[in-house]
Amino acid sequence: MALLIVVIAIPSGGLPGLSGAMPRDAANLKLPEGSEAIVEHIYSWQIDRAIQEAREMQRQFPEHPLGYLLEAEAEWWRIWCAAMEFRYGMNLPRHRPKKESDQAYLDVVNKAAAVAAASLKRQETAEMQLYAGTADAQMARMYGLRSEARNTARAGVSARAHLQRALALDPTLADACLGLGLYDYYIDTLSTAARMLRFVMGIPGGSKTEGIRLMQRAINEGELTPAAARFDLAINLYKYDQRYEDALAVITPLAERFPGNPIFQLARGDLYAKLGRKQQAIEAYQAAAAGNSGDEQCRKKIEQLVRESLAAMNGTAISQGHSSGLR
Repeated sequence: MALLIVVIAIPSGGLPGLSGAMPRDAANLKLPEGSEAIVEHIYSWQIDRAIQEAREMQRQFPEHPLGYLLEAEAEWWRIWCAAMEFRYGMNLPRHRPKKESDQAYLDVVNKAAAVAAASLKRQETAEMQLYAGTADAQMARMYGLRSEARNTARAGVSARAHLQRALALDPTLADACLGLGLYDYYIDTLSTAARMLRFVMGIPGGSKTEGIRLMQRAINEGELTPAAARFDLAINLYKYDQRYEDALAVITPLAERFPGNPIFQLARGDLYAKLGRKQQAIEAYQAAAAGNSGDEQCRKKIEQLVRESLAAMNGTAISQGHSSGLR
């Protein structure tokens, strides 16, 4: 989130998923009632509430993919939280082995994909191509986290094809730009050896510049993806390009809109630390520690990451599991 086969998957926060968006004229997407509220609750870190609401949407609209995609998006943040590590001054998920608990996430994504495919068989629309691409991208990010190269590549390329088709059917559908932008960006970060392997495997190329342009379009024009695009663009800028000031400018509106989201606050704290703004970094890390989704395991992980981040910033070491309080 880079092996070649990371495509749009390695662990990215939002789309491969969905995100909170400012109120917009929903001319392109016919969103089921309650969609915006669920999205808001996911990014406000009310994960349990969002999952319950997404399941209720599934009961009300069983033939619409969005309820399943929203449940998967909410579950992904728990997975993201559990997989995070503090390393090289960054709090991000790293690759981890397959877990039995992953199957529940994959099952709901597969359901979304099946519902979207059934709808596309009846009538092709840009909206359903978007949802089909989102389901593939959500699948790809799980495979990417688990370092399953071929599965990641297969799902990522399929997502790209669906999203390209969505944009071809409706050029105003800016939500499709996030997944396409992530694909373009990641492919352009690959090593020379990985690029050669990509060519041999027939995986389409990409451009980092074009990827940034597409993500910016998702931020500015998307209905479901602006917040996810902000997060992903910020992560890309500071992880791959070391553009810390630019990344901070991108993520700050997100952290301010969702102050209780510890993932956003951790990223902001990391950027402040990289820029040597110690007091602001401390405040962001403390805000991260204050966030609580109701998940005890995630809460403990965030607190540990905050301790490690503060210790690294102060030039001290801290052992895994050691609790010295948050300052």
